[in-house]
Amino acid sequence: MRHSPKNLKYHELIGLKVRIVSHSDPTLVGLEGIIVDETRSTLLIDCGGRRKRVLKLYGIFEFTLPNGKRVSLDGSEILGRPEDRLKRVKDL
Repeated sequence: MRHSPKNLKYHELIGLKVRIVSHSDPTLVGLEGIIVDETRSTLLIDCGGRRKRVLKLYGIFEFTLPNGKRVSLDGSEILGRPEDRLKRVKDL
């Protein structure tokens, strides 16, 4: 299954470009980079040589898909490991 705006929240996020649109920690807003690791509740983002671990729950993230489309998701939609998020699939 390819990345699409409709199925992104069920996909592996590692390797995607991401920008933090909003977060409870204002110092993270505007942070951009590539996701290099994902845990149940965090994303590890490589920001040009430095890495930042960001909580998913308190943010709104804009992902750039491989085809160039941008998709915004609330962090609560991407909580959990990718394999666990698949269990929540209702309709694609």
